[in-house]
Amino acid sequence: MVDIPVSARRLLNKVPEVTLFFWVIKVLATTVGETFADFLSGLGLGLGGTTVLMTGVFAIALAAQFRTRRYVPAVYWLTVVLISVVGTLVTDNLTDALGVPLVVSTVVFAVALAATFAAWYAKEGTLSIHSIVTGRREAFYWLAILVTFALGTAVGDLVDEKLGLGYWPTALVVALLIAAVAVSHLVFRANAVLTFWIAYVLTRPLGASLGDGLSQGRSDGGLGLGTTVTSVVFLLVILAVVSYLAVSKRDQTPLAADAARVPTR
Repeated sequence: MVDIPVSARRLLNKVPEVTLFFWVIKVLATTVGETFADFLSGLGLGLGGTTVLMTGVFAIALAAQFRTRRYVPAVYWLTVVLISVVGTLVTDNLTDALGVPLVVSTVVFAVALAATFAAWYAKEGTLSIHSIVTGRREAFYWLAILVTFALGTAVGDLVDEKLGLGYWPTALVVALLIAAVAVSHLVFRANAVLTFWIAYVLTRPLGASLGDGLSQGRSDGGLGLGTTVTSVVFLLVILAVVSYLAVSKRDQTPLAADAARVPTR
């Protein structure tokens, strides 16, 4: 084990501090993941063409993210937006193209996420997102992110299929669940890592419900803005917030104590 000087930690960590800005952009990115995938499919690409295109673009962005030596807001959040699209498409392909039941998808992705965390902890001894200071930790991090988007998509679609609450009631229910998770951590001191990942999964159905509520027609319970307008507006808001963070560095702080020690292996 080697110690990393405090002065170097800010530059080495590859992910932002979890602040209100983090969750705002995460929900916005999730919404874009839902609406932009629908937008591309509507251009005639179809589910298969959209999947191939977005997977290729995501691979390029992820490669750029791995090449950075520190957290770069523009590169990091572009990768999040694209992985939200790809994660959504993974579940959509299983459900729509292969006919896999949503219950099965939900169970499979939940097991996959648990396995990812188990392997991550076995190799690194921590699941803290404040310690993404090696290539291997970053690989585990992005794999977990991808699975959470796929799992969140499956959970959201399953709830909608079974309960049929509609876009806005679903968004309200999920928002209340996220609030309960936040209270469990902030008030009752529930495990930070556990509550973070639960909230991360839940923000996906929240963002999807908001995206559908804004983009779908009024006859279907939406506001009828369309996928194009919704995607553009949310992308512009993401751009504005990320630009602010790049200048202010409000989401860049030193690592937590457990990040000061990094395995040499």
